[in-house]
Amino acid sequence: MTASRKNGAAGKRLMSGNEAIARGAYECGVRFGSGYPGTPSTEIMEEFARYEGVYAEWSPNEKVALEVGIGAALAGARALVTMKHVGVNVAADPLFTVSYTGTNGALVIVSADDPSLHSSQNEQDNRNYAKFAKIPMLEPADSEEARQFIKIAFEMSERFDTPVFLRSVTRLSHSKAVVTPEDPVPVEDRTAININAAKYVMVPFNARVRRVEVEKRMNALREFAETFPENRMEINDPEVGIITAGMCYHYAKAAFRDYSYLKLGMVYPLPVGMIREFARKVKKIYVLEEMDPFFEEQIKALGISVIGKEIFPYTGEFDPGIVQTAISGTKPESISCPVDIPPRPPNLCPGCPHRGLFHVLSRLKTFVTGDIGCYTLSFMKPLEGLHSCICMGASIGMAHGMSKALGEKGRGKIVGVIGDSTFLHSGITPLLNLAYNKGDAVIVICDNRTTAMTGMQEHPGTGYTLQGEKTKPVDLKALITALGIDSVRVVDPYDLKVTRAVLKEELDRPGPSVVISQRACVLFKREAKAARKPLRVNPDKCIGCRSCIGLGCPPIAWRNFSELPPEQVKKNAKKQDGMAVIDGTLCNGCTVCQQLCKVGAIVEED
Repeated sequence: MTASRKNGAAGKRLMSGNEAIARGAYECGVRFGSGYPGTPSTEIMEEFARYEGVYAEWSPNEKVALEVGIGAALAGARALVTMKHVGVNVAADPLFTVSYTGTNGALVIVSADDPSLHSSQNEQDNRNYAKFAKIPMLEPADSEEARQFIKIAFEMSERFDTPVFLRSVTRLSHSKAVVTPEDPVPVEDRTAININAAKYVMVPFNARVRRVEVEKRMNALREFAETFPENRMEINDPEVGIITAGMCYHYAKAAFRDYSYLKLGMVYPLPVGMIREFARKVKKIYVLEEMDPFFEEQIKALGISVIGKEIFPYTGEFDPGIVQTAISGTKPESISCPVDIPPRPPNLCPGCPHRGLFHVLSRLKTFVTGDIGCYTLSFMKPLEGLHSCICMGASIGMAHGMSKALGEKGRGKIVGVIGDSTFLHSGITPLLNLAYNKGDAVIVICDNRTTAMTGMQEHPGTGYTLQGEKTKPVDLKALITALGIDSVRVVDPYDLKVTRAVLKEELDRPGPSVVISQRACVLFKREAKAARKPLRVNPDKCIGCRSCIGLGCPPIAWRNFSELPPEQVKKNAKKQDGMAVIDGTLCNGCTVCQQLCKVGAIVEED
């Protein structure tokens, strides 16, 4: 079972924004949570699950997580649903309709946006979802506000019978600040079956009535925004004012402490009256916001002159230096580093089971449609074994589409690659489509027994729930067969010879097939692994062919003889200018490099 968190307040604590959101939800009586792991949101549900007396789950994807939360809310519960920004795309279908139905209980959706794409395939501003779906959105500026705002969000959800967004960004999610926890409120059980077909059955006749109710609710929320205490004016220097929200407030305050501010805690709907009042009190207004001109466009539509994206970047995460440079034209003093630090691109871990698979794929001269997961890193040199990456589950549909577009020209040349967690997230439906519509592609499921990229979270294939309870794991082979795939093979990606042979056989086979590349993540502690000795390079045998270097495995490096101790420069010195070396403190003995060495120069350490 997952270790429990202390439930009571115990003085001030240092908490990340994600920890504070979980804490605030627990304090206000939330006992139901669902989500799908995705950086930067993952830790919210992990932390929430550790509190006593709660139910929390990892759902197979964000759409399911939101539907689960809607069900709990309709039953009268306070339900917390968490996801990263692109997860809201997956959940958009139920999202727009629950805006019509309302919640009965309370429903808060945390959207963790990712300015600068620290761990995402795009940089989208989910404030637009609030406006598009007509759902109010709050945005805290630090961890303590995150703890407080999640409570306010649940109160608003109940008061206005609406789902509520809480928006975070990566800097808030992962940075830490002082938080003052409070004791959790007593939980009153309000759950019950509430049958109200006119409100919850969204056939056109009922939906037309609810559409009018949505507009009534929005008018009430606009009035509420004017007196919402977390929308506040700070009138200092009347010459210059800044309208901002969230982390941008702190960036601006660090650069220009004496300016006047309108800090928005409720970012949709906007407090129009308060904005007009602020505009009357200051002479020049800057609108400071990361990504889209969301505030700026709405404020300019009111006829108020403001300065925004003409000086502030559209892309990337802000900081005090960017704000200072944009407004004043002067750059802050910076600390220079006297040493040029070499770039460190991300890499697959030593012994990663994906490395052997993609080494084989890169040499089969196929087009590999990729997906979201650790294995996406294989697109880089030296592996260069993956050629596209769009979104969760897209690899299978893309492989099918390519096979149909190319016809015989694509025969035996198309492979789609997807992880086990991603397959269960959104790969089942496109695989069914591949079988049903007779596509001609090989799909490889990289089954490393966990959701590795976001930190080893559980999924329906691991046999455990988020809260550590044993459950029945999905049988991938049986599921794939039931979808209509006749050829399903299982390989160990550490065995290069077999992996290559199986992939070649399946590429030569007409029609769709699936290869399950099955080997647990090297960092996954629960999966038992036989102890392997680290490997080393025998300098008497290395011929400098660099085959092992082509794997890009972190323990393996090339050293010129001038960089090596004399005792390591032996008889091959006349034939080459250097040799491969292996750092035994990093190597876990997976043997992939050993299989590539044609002269047997890679051996186990003594």
